[in-house]
Formats: sequence, structure tokens, C-alpha cells
Amino acid sequence: MERTPHNGDQVFEVSIYNKDVRSLVKDNQSHAFFDDQWADEKVQDVVAETADHARKVVKERFPPDEGFVIASVTPCRVD
Repeated sequence: MERTPHNGDQVFEVSIYNKDVRSLVKDNQSHAFFDDQWADEKVQDVVAETADHARKVVKERFPPDEGFVIASVTPCRVD
């Protein structure tokens, strides 16, 4: 998902999980399509202009109507 930052873009760490998978795993069941690992937060690095733009990029790839939840969006420090 990552691309090289340019023209004022920033790198954001976006934590996502799947609420449907999480619920099923709690009941010792598995989702028909998504792996059980989606019950835990996964971190994706996203290059975007703003945090809102980073959220939009992630939602396009991991749609909320399929159970995906964005837990946090954090700008990465560039040293």
C-alpha cells in the first residue's frame, strides 16, 4: 500500500482490524473468508497528504461494510 512520499505527502501508520472476525474468534469460530489474524490490529504504512486522506485510502482497500475498522491513524516521525 505504501508509495514514496513527495510533494508534501506524509507517512501515516494506520492500525486496522476486522470487527466481524474479532467477534467470531471470541466465540472460537472463523470467518468464511478472512483469516483469524484479522481479529488483531494490523499496521499499514500509508503515504497521504493528510490523516483524513490516509483514512480514505485505507477504506478503499479495506471497506467498513466488510467489517474493517480503523483503530488509529498516526503520523510517522521522519528523522
